[in-house]
Amino acid sequence: MGILKMTLLVQKYGGSSVGSAEKIAHVADRVASSAANGARLVVVVSAMQGETDRLLGLASAVSTRPTPREVDQLLSTGEQVSAALLAMALHQRGVSARSLTGVQMKIRTDGAFSRARILGLDRDAVLGPLHDGDVVVATGFQGTDEAGNVTTLGRGGSDTSAVALAAALRADECEIYTDVEGVFTADPRICPQARKIDEISFDEMMELASQGAKVLQIRSVELAMNHDIPIRVRSTFSDDPGTLVSTSGGADDADIERLVVRGISHNTDEIKITLRHVPDHPGIAAKLFTRLAKSRINVDVIVQNTSLQGFTDLSFTVGGTDRDAAEEIVSQTAVTIDANGYEIDDSIAKVSIVGVGMRAHAGVAAKMFETLHQAGINIQMITTSEIKVTVVVQRDKTTTAVNALHEAFDLGISS
Repeated sequence: MGILKMTLLVQKYGGSSVGSAEKIAHVADRVASSAANGARLVVVVSAMQGETDRLLGLASAVSTRPTPREVDQLLSTGEQVSAALLAMALHQRGVSARSLTGVQMKIRTDGAFSRARILGLDRDAVLGPLHDGDVVVATGFQGTDEAGNVTTLGRGGSDTSAVALAAALRADECEIYTDVEGVFTADPRICPQARKIDEISFDEMMELASQGAKVLQIRSVELAMNHDIPIRVRSTFSDDPGTLVSTSGGADDADIERLVVRGISHNTDEIKITLRHVPDHPGIAAKLFTRLAKSRINVDVIVQNTSLQGFTDLSFTVGGTDRDAAEEIVSQTAVTIDANGYEIDDSIAKVSIVGVGMRAHAGVAAKMFETLHQAGINIQMITTSEIKVTVVVQRDKTTTAVNALHEAFDLGISS
C-alpha cells in the first residue's frame, strides 16, 4: 500500500492529557479540529493519568513477585481504555475513527518485558484505515514479541511508539502533547526563571532527556533523529506553538557561537554504587558492566580511583528503578572478583549543562564548577561529552545547583 500524499501528522497525548472523561473530550475537540483542517491523523495515547500505578498496585496486591509477562499483559490494558474512549469521543463529534492496539498494528518488539525495543511494525495495518478516511487512535507503550507475548516499552514508551509510527509512515511531523508548553531551559517547577526554548537540536534534546528532562523519552528522540522526523512538544491545554526538535534546532553558525549552554537538566532518581577494594586487574570492570548490560541496566557516571597497592574503588550511578536488580548483580560480582564489599548511596542527584555551542567554547566546565563552588555545593563525580557536563551532587542541593547554573549561564534572559 502506498504512502499518503497529503499532510500526515502523528499526535501523541500523554496520561495527563487523557486523565479524565472531560480531558478526553478536550483532546477529541483538538483532534477533530486538526482533521477538519485536512490532515490525516494518527493519534497515539497513553494510559489515563494514574492508571499504570493503579494496575501495578493491583498486581502487588495479588502477588509478591508478579511475573514480567503478566505485568506487561496487565499494563497494556491502560492504553486500550484510552484509545477506545477517544475513538468514541471522536465518533460523537462526527469524526470517523478507529482504535488500534499494538497487536493489531503488528508492532514487533524484542522479548524484554517492561523495557522492550521496537523492531518493526505493519505499515499497511495503519495506512488501511487512513485511506478509508479514519483517524487512527493507536495505543502507545506496547507491542508483541516473536512469540506473540504482549510487551511494554517502559515509562514514557508512548513517545517512542509515536515516533516509530511517524517514521514508518513518513509523517510530516510528530506532535507530542503534554501538560507543559514545550521544552524549558530548566524544570520550571524548581527554577522560576526557566524559559521555553522555541527550537532545539536532536543532539541537545537527547542529552537533556538522558540526564533527567522528562518532557521526552530519550529513545523517542534517538529514533526521530535517526529518521529525521521533526518533533514538536506542545501543551494539550493551550495554543502555544511549543518547542520544535529537529536536526538543526533552528540554530545557524552564529547562534551556535552565541548559545553556549541551552539548558540545565537534573535527575534525583539516581543511586551511586561503590565497590570497595577491587583488585586492579585487566577485565575486572568488564565482568561487572557486562553483567549489568545483559540485564539492561543503564550505567551513567563511572569513576575508578587511582590504584593503591594493587586495589582500587569503583563507583558508578544507575537509575533508582534499577536499584534492586543492580544490587543483586553487584553483590554477586563482588564475591566473584574478591572485592571488599559494596556501598549504596541513595542521597545523590545528577545535574547537567547541555549545549552544542560548548564544542567551540573553552572554560564552560570551569565556569560550572566555580558556580557550584560559590554556591557551597560539593561535586562527587563528573562526566563529560562534547555538548554536556554532568556532575553528581547531594540530592538536597539539587534546586540550589540548578538555579545557580541557570543564572550563571544567563538562561533566563530572552535573546
